[in-house]
Amino acid sequence: MPWVAIVCAAIMWIILLFLFNKETAPEPVVVDPAVTASISQEWPTLGKQIYEQGVAASGATACAGCHGLQGQGGAGPKLAGDEKILKDPVYVHTILNNGKGAMPSYASLKENEIYAVANYVLNSWGNKIEEPLTPALVAEGQTKIDPAVLKNRSRFVPEDIKLPEIFLATFIMVLLTYGLIGLYSVWAEGLELHPGIHKVRATPLAMLSMIVTLILSLVFSVLFIRQMSADYTAWQNQEMPNVAMEGFYAAMILFTIAIAIGLYKKYFMDGEVLVEDTSGEFPW
Repeated sequence: MPWVAIVCAAIMWIILLFLFNKETAPEPVVVDPAVTASISQEWPTLGKQIYEQGVAASGATACAGCHGLQGQGGAGPKLAGDEKILKDPVYVHTILNNGKGAMPSYASLKENEIYAVANYVLNSWGNKIEEPLTPALVAEGQTKIDPAVLKNRSRFVPEDIKLPEIFLATFIMVLLTYGLIGLYSVWAEGLELHPGIHKVRATPLAMLSMIVTLILSLVFSVLFIRQMSADYTAWQNQEMPNVAMEGFYAAMILFTIAIAIGLYKKYFMDGEVLVEDTSGEFPW
């Protein structure tokens, strides 16, 4: 039965991944030839205007208010000489549409306005890309799941999880817990319980395993603290923290401690099995 529970949990996990994939898959981008033709002509003037003054009609504020007139940064990150956006220009288009952290979404802008300001950022203050950002490049870049979206999904924040996902995730946890406890019980205590006191003597291999497990627990604890410190710094700089690594290190701490407890019970702790009196008040 423990193995049945684990296999069922694995199947439900695959279903859960399909549910998540529906939301992380990017929407297809329609390539408008007219927009593509006008981008190169518009961005030096229209992009500069939107960046420095905003667009009152759509409620879009000026980018320069947070990022500086020369992209030097301020309340927002520095844009001048930003290698990240030059390596992945589509990222700028994504952030303008969706927003990030304290930066609001600029989806209220017209399509040509978004491309104008994106290209202005990508071709100003020392920034330079080989060719203007166009719908064709965005469509090509979005054939893969956006890493920023995946990072956001990996947080598992409550507002991002719907009822089917909550149900499946909870049931997976229950099945995995039941299955692992069952497998541990068979490993630590055997298939049959024999009455009496059972003395155990630790073997050198068991002692070495215990020491290695405790050292790993300590190592993951240090890594967890370092990651928390790095993520706190990233949060102060309005960058996305690596919450997935925090969760991984925390899980490995709990996992190694669980292994240590299991090793202790199996190889270091004496056990005692009692026999119940079948004539008692509760025969079952």
